[in-house]
Formats: sequence, C-alpha cells, structure tokens
Amino acid sequence: MSSSPAKDFRFPEGFLWGAATAAHQIEGSPLADGAGPSIWTRFAHTPGMTLNGDTGDVACDHYHRWKEDVRLMRDLGLQAYRFSVSWSRILPEGIGRVNQAGLDFYSRLVDELLENGIEPLLTLYHWDLPAALDDRGGWLNRDCADWFAEYGTTLYRALDGRVKKWVTINEPWVVTDGGYLHGALAPGHRSRFEAPIAAHNLMRAHGAAVQAYRAEGAHEIGLVVNIEPKYPASDASEDAGAVRRAHAYMNEQFLHPALLGTYPPELKEIFGEAWPDFPAEDFQLIRQPLDFVGINYYTRSVTADGDSYPLNTQVVRQPLGTYTETGWEVFPQGLTELLLWFKQTYGDLPVYITENGAAFFDPPVADAGRVRDPLRIDYLRKHLSAIHDAIAAGVDVRGYMAWSLLDNLEWSLGYSKRFGIIHVNYGTLERTPKDSARWYSGIIRSHGRSLSDPLPY
Repeated sequence: MSSSPAKDFRFPEGFLWGAATAAHQIEGSPLADGAGPSIWTRFAHTPGMTLNGDTGDVACDHYHRWKEDVRLMRDLGLQAYRFSVSWSRILPEGIGRVNQAGLDFYSRLVDELLENGIEPLLTLYHWDLPAALDDRGGWLNRDCADWFAEYGTTLYRALDGRVKKWVTINEPWVVTDGGYLHGALAPGHRSRFEAPIAAHNLMRAHGAAVQAYRAEGAHEIGLVVNIEPKYPASDASEDAGAVRRAHAYMNEQFLHPALLGTYPPELKEIFGEAWPDFPAEDFQLIRQPLDFVGINYYTRSVTADGDSYPLNTQVVRQPLGTYTETGWEVFPQGLTELLLWFKQTYGDLPVYITENGAAFFDPPVADAGRVRDPLRIDYLRKHLSAIHDAIAAGVDVRGYMAWSLLDNLEWSLGYSKRFGIIHVNYGTLERTPKDSARWYSGIIRSHGRSLSDPLPY
C-alpha cells in the first residue's frame, strides 16, 4: 500500500513570519532618561496587585539589551517584529513636551531591525497609559481621543516610512474588562458603569489615531483585538443565550464599531442601566477605513448559563482537553473557525495573527544551554496548520507573530508564566533560544513546508 503524499504547507508569497512583545513586559527601566510613570508602574508598585509583588522595573532589560535581542531575532530568521512603544517614554505627561531620549530609543531600535532585514510592526498602545493622563480620568475622559492622536502624530512624524505597519490599540477588551470592570489589571477599577465608557473612549481614540495617520502617514494602520470562539456547553436554550452574550461581549464589542459602525445589541442587555446612549457622531469617528486587523488567538471557551459578572455565564472545563499554565484550553481548530467567522462577518479585510502562543512549564535555568519545550512546539505547529487551513478556505491572512519572543512579565501574574520562544533567566537575564525557537526558525526557512515534517521528539 502506498502512503498518501504529505500535505503541502507552503504559505502564500509575502507571508510575514515574526514574533511579538510589549514594552512594559520586556523593557525594564520604566523611568529612565526622562520617561514618566505609567499606570502599570503605579499599579505594580501598589502592594497586593501583582503576584509576588513583581514589577517591570527590570523585566528582561530590553531597554539596555535591545541590540542583543535583535541579533537573536536575526539568527532565528525572523522577518518581522511586533513591539509596542511606551507612551510615557515619548510624552512623560501624556501630551505636550516630547522626551527626545525616549523617541531616540525607538528610532535606534527601528534602524537596527531594518539593518538586520526585520520589518517593524509598531503598536502605539499596549496597556501602559501615562499616569499623568490617568490622573485626568484616563480612558474615562473623552479628551483621551485628542491625547492619543497627539501621541500617535508624534511617532508618525518621527518613524513613518521606516515603520510601514502601525497598530493603534492592542486588545481593548482586556484594557476595559481587566482594568475597569474587574480590577485585575491597571488602573485597577471595578465598575460596571465605567467599563462601557472606557471601551467607547478607547474606540474613539483608535479612530482619532487612524485619522491622524491618514493626515501624516503613507503606509498601513490597523487595530488588534483578542477574540475567541464560544461554544455552547449543551443544547439547552439557556446555554445558547450564554454563548450569544459572551460572543457579543468579547468578539463583537470592538470589531463591530470599528468595522460596522455600531454596537451589538446584546451589550445593552449585559450592562443594563450602566450602558450609556452614545452620540451618533462618535461612530463616524470610530469607523475609520483600516488596512488590516490583527487577531490575537489563544484558546476557545465552552460556555454555559451561569452567574458570572456581568455576563451570567460560566466556562466549562473540558475533561479531555489539554490546558496551558494559564488555564487556557489548547484548541487550534477554533482559530480556523474564528478566521472564517471574521471573513463572513466583516469581509475580506487583510488579517495578521498578531499574537499566538502558550505558557507551559519551563525551568528557571536552562539545562546546559538548552530548554526543551515539546508542548509549545506542538501548540505552534497545530495553530500554524489551522491558519493554513483558513488561508486555503479564502481568508486573507498576511502574517504570523508568535507570542512571545521572550519570556517576560505576564502583567499581574508577574514572572510566573513563560510564553517566550526564547528563555530568560531572571537571575542573570541570559537569553537561551528554546527548542521551539529553533523549530520555528525551520518553519520560517521553509516558508511553512516543514510543518509536515515529524516533530523533533
């Protein structure tokens, strides 16, 4: 009997292979060279807000080791690097005075990337609002749209041309759900009334930043969202209703206004009296033409009716599922289904997978210069295969950014969860590419073809 030929996993010409990080999670030295504090500097230094009292004061010390990190990217063959800028490094008070030293840091980083053949994908906002603006109401203040446009314009004028792919905001859902509704993330508020206001103002800021880019820039700009498919735990109508609410809250709350100019009606049901009537003209600002959308995908949710706040749902753990260290089920086929839903709902807008990865246990110290992480390799392989399936079905996926380049500060979970394809020894800050990094390097060299090869274990 002859065996069937191996599947051809070649990705489209021009598909961009890279990895991603965020400023506060890797840079360290948050107040160096004239930078102002951010809400995360303040939050992490508030007792009890982060695991073990961990802060971003040192993190991976990328602020001083950026050249070494770019060399590691080059050695792995990365074609792109998605990173974020610390707003308060550029504008210590959030608006007004520009801190040239902060701007110069990112200018040097961009130049080093380009010199090594790596395309920069720059995110304006990955959760670290200047503390000075939080003191003025932060995302609850409607002026934030003007603040954000001013900040964006400062960077566009300095870097556009060298940077050709821009992102306004990373994961607005996490900003509002974690920061304004449940208080688990900075700025640590817990208010059903604040969450929808902050969410709406984030989207107004997004729209204002896109408008500012069209006036100053000449390349591409988009929005990044974290979304996940919701599946009913049973055939009961109550669970179907729970899925409808969870899907609207996480997957449509930000994409609908950005791409359709409206909110899903379920949000009014979810928030009740806390849901405001927003001015119609706001949606003209929010709904700006985008060049792409970035999708961050990690897991799915099997959802049942329940009593969680504010959705009245519960997540049902799957007894035969594989779960990561963060408690997220490994479910790659959900990524294919999610990408198809995106195309069916919002059309043929180009998509980048701007984050995808997993936290599995890795030892704190590399063993003789090696870190074996077979579960991470299996996770990446299955999700890349799922992306290939979506492309074959007609979804315009343009690139993939593994999360994350480096082990790093996992926000309020401190340094307890390792997502990196490069291991960081937090005692010495030594970097060691994990087996997953070497495997991913081979995927890049083969442009995906080696996905059909046997795993190296």
